[in-house]
Amino acid sequence: MMRIPAKVNQAAAATVMALATLLTLAVLIFIVVFILEKGLPILSRTFLFSVPRDMGKAGGIFPTILATIILPLLAIALALPLGVGTAIYLTEYTRESRLTRIIRFGNDCLAGIPSIIFGLFGFLFFVTLLEMGWSLLSGGLTLALMILPTIIRTSEEAIKSVPTSYREVSFSLGATRWRTIQRVVLPNALPGILTGVMLGIGRSIGETAALIFTAGSSLRLPQSLFDSSRTMSVHFYILAREGLSTENAYGTAAVLILSVLSVNAVAYYLMHRYMKKNA
Repeated sequence: MMRIPAKVNQAAAATVMALATLLTLAVLIFIVVFILEKGLPILSRTFLFSVPRDMGKAGGIFPTILATIILPLLAIALALPLGVGTAIYLTEYTRESRLTRIIRFGNDCLAGIPSIIFGLFGFLFFVTLLEMGWSLLSGGLTLALMILPTIIRTSEEAIKSVPTSYREVSFSLGATRWRTIQRVVLPNALPGILTGVMLGIGRSIGETAALIFTAGSSLRLPQSLFDSSRTMSVHFYILAREGLSTENAYGTAAVLILSVLSVNAVAYYLMHRYMKKNA
């Protein structure tokens, strides 16, 4: 059997990886360009800042934009302290044991649960049992449960990546464990933690099934966290499914994509700026 030279093998592997990267990038560009080509002509000041009329067939999408901003922020505000706190406990205050393996296994299982199951749980627990009704608060709590496993896992890996020598130097200078976590571990793990936050925000913005069961689908402008509202993704789904307005559906999708791209661009800019500043 003829043996393939190492250089040829390396070149072939690099070519395959490059083609896979280009294919992935091409699919992403195609989706973005297709949606923007259909949706950008629909965008206008009236479309962005007016309320929907006639079940979304006319008018704008301002209440859905507001709900899309509120729900992810509420979910992150609830899930981030719990997720980072759990990650700190697992990495800094415990040793590898059966308990930590059970916690990680449960976290991985939670991450794999379909969103519709979270929606059903949110409906039965938050909406019905706690009598919160279809509201932004019910939706935010449900989203927090959905993104919690992602934040825990990414935060744990980010904290683990901080060299042990950093901790040893801090301890040798007389710092306590908590002081070391505050001043040494978390600042160095911040880029990885922010990655988890961005993944959580991205999932929250694009979520549909869980929010229909918990946040509802009201088109009125929400006045408080106990009011029902629909996000842009839910609005797009309903418009497309019911065939109410293809134009408004594409316009909503375009705003949704631009929002996700903008949030990610700003987050990566701030993250790289922080890393450069602390390099």
